[in-house]
Amino acid sequence: MARITKISITLCALLFTTLAFMPAANASEQARHSAVQKSHLAKTTERKKKTTSKNEKKKTTTHKKQLTASKTTPKSSRKVSRTASTLVTQKCTARKGYKKSCVNVSKTAKLSEVHKVRVQKAQKTAMNKLMGQIGKPYHWGGTSPRTGFDCSGLVYYAYKDLVKFRIPRTANEMYHLRDAASVERGALESGDLVFFRTQGRGTADHVGVYVGNGKFIQSPRSGQDIQITSLSEDYWVRHYVGARRVMTPKTIR
Repeated sequence: MARITKISITLCALLFTTLAFMPAANASEQARHSAVQKSHLAKTTERKKKTTSKNEKKKTTTHKKQLTASKTTPKSSRKVSRTASTLVTQKCTARKGYKKSCVNVSKTAKLSEVHKVRVQKAQKTAMNKLMGQIGKPYHWGGTSPRTGFDCSGLVYYAYKDLVKFRIPRTANEMYHLRDAASVERGALESGDLVFFRTQGRGTADHVGVYVGNGKFIQSPRSGQDIQITSLSEDYWVRHYVGARRVMTPKTIR
């Protein structure tokens, strides 16, 4: 009995000792856990600070770029606009054995318009000179308003100061002029030369100037004055041999 009592006392002592040291162990564990949490919180806070700093720098850089772009956009837009108006597109052609060549379409169109205006101005000048001679008499070999004109002399007077090449003095030479392009009857324009063979000599022995609306101005023959005649008259239809264009962007002064 005394032995059982001694064992019970020993067990109670051990239990008391365990209970006495348990709060201290729990406190140590809690302290360690608290330290871990504080460390984790510190690291998280540091990461947030770094992220925030990076975002702020990025926003600042983006804002500066936007400000710079807003300042330069108007000039850039104007430059692009000017470029677009003059350099819209390019048309390139390539042939075997030759270097590839590109032409700016809009620039070509612009130049074509300028050339067209120049040709129209030259045509108008020629027409004014010709119309000013209507009613003046035919004069064989004549090239002056003072004396009158023959058919080729009238053409020579109208064009000699408007084109780069020398205007011949006979209708047949004009018809074979290398600087003049052949023109179909249906494509005639004001200022084109129209040729006829009336006496069966050479390719052409008579010349006039097309004035539009199916008519041409001419100095017909002795005893008649300079006049405007219809190309559709039977006589001229029978003797018509062709037309030449002497005023082009390449030939006018």
